[in-house]
Amino acid sequence: MSDTTRDATAQGVHPVDERLPNGRLFTLGLQHVLVMYAGAVAVPLIIGRALNLSPEQVALLISADLFCCGLVTLIQSLGFGRHFGIKLPVMMGVTFAAVGPMVAMANVQGGPEGARAIFGAIIGAGLISIFIAPLMSRLLRFFPPVVTGTIIAIIGISLMRVGIGWAMGGPAHLAQSVDVPALVQMVDGARVQAEAAGTALTKLPGAIPMVDNAAYGALDNMAVAAFVLVAILLLVRYGKGFVANIAVLLGIVLGCVVAAGMGKMHFDQVAKANWFDVVTPFAFGMPTFDIVMILTMTLVMVVVMIESTGMFLALSDITGKRISQKELAAGLRTDGLGTVIGGVFNTFPYTSFSQNVGLVGVTGVKSRWVCVAAGVIMIVLGLLPKMAALVESVPTFVLGGAGLVMFGMVAATGIRILANVDFKTNRNNLYIVAISIGVGMIPLVAPRWTQHMAHGLHPLLESGILLTAISAVALNLYFNGGRKEDEAASVAAAKLAEAH
Repeated sequence: MSDTTRDATAQGVHPVDERLPNGRLFTLGLQHVLVMYAGAVAVPLIIGRALNLSPEQVALLISADLFCCGLVTLIQSLGFGRHFGIKLPVMMGVTFAAVGPMVAMANVQGGPEGARAIFGAIIGAGLISIFIAPLMSRLLRFFPPVVTGTIIAIIGISLMRVGIGWAMGGPAHLAQSVDVPALVQMVDGARVQAEAAGTALTKLPGAIPMVDNAAYGALDNMAVAAFVLVAILLLVRYGKGFVANIAVLLGIVLGCVVAAGMGKMHFDQVAKANWFDVVTPFAFGMPTFDIVMILTMTLVMVVVMIESTGMFLALSDITGKRISQKELAAGLRTDGLGTVIGGVFNTFPYTSFSQNVGLVGVTGVKSRWVCVAAGVIMIVLGLLPKMAALVESVPTFVLGGAGLVMFGMVAATGIRILANVDFKTNRNNLYIVAISIGVGMIPLVAPRWTQHMAHGLHPLLESGILLTAISAVALNLYFNGGRKEDEAASVAAAKLAEAH
């Protein structure tokens, strides 16, 4: 127990409610911000580029994300009335669990129209989450480790495609483009031959000619991505305490220095960006609401709230402050409120960041006011467009090296949870994992498998994460049933989850 904790306890103030000096609050709050920063900005970068938005629009997403991270953190840590906020040292950020479904939605419709559809789905799912929050603890039995571990593993596997795409310079479909002059020549030649034979041209005489994209898989870009990866591994191996905790962020900074030195990182947008601007709601226009998209995102929120339950219970253990059922519901309800706020302010679903839960345990500082200070810092960062423009200017290949670490750790966490599953005496668990991961891989290996299905179902069926979740829950019910004794194991699995 630290000296400040003893003093607070002696004064009858629980360490969670202790007010530290302002200077220390700022320092400790900034530490929380740095630990979560790389993860916080990754999602708007992924979705903004999946939607093919302009650099200015992606920077807007980043500013909105930072602003809402701070705002929702304040609600969760400070409390907002009786029904919102668990009043523990919690940092809120965008969840990686929603990335797969949102990328699938972006693939169906890009640009500002696609963004409005995503924001509409987020708002709808957030509202539903607010109402179902009190029921979530009763659903824990349906998410034992065999289900939670499988879902988190497929989240990491799905996101690895994004990280590898960053390192290569873009998605796989950018590796080649149509050789237009050669195609025109082929069509003209085939048409002449068809006319000479007195027949109609019904198909091309060969495959569509393609030309390689010289920028895709460029060795110098991959070398920078590898440098970032090695730098992160060295920092994790030899760094101590705080340095090790922000290894991913430091690796990205080092990669940016190298990229700038090679003339591959440009700051034109940073120079043009304002120093200060207000984040406004509905910057892309009024959201559009699609029932399938809303239900898709609601399923994601169910998984997110199960994980949040584990985070809150872990924090309760770390801080020594017991939380009641009402307080747990207030915390989960804030996940829903934060998601609504995210949709209104042009950003994404929010949940508690597990790496910051770990930081509370490492530092031993239990005061929720530290996270309140961190929330204020995040809000200020969200009001600085130059900061967002700087993040947007980071080359994708620099992010690639960090993405392999961030997303690979998500998959590894799923495997760690599955390591605690009983496969020896209950061989049915093998079938649950095997089939659920196989079902989740369908959209990854056969992205056009839905082409003969109803168009409205595509956002649901193109998300491997959601297919895995549905399959794992259904198969677990089929083989194991929803046993009450699974709740304790579900909480333990959720505490291990770091899929944010």
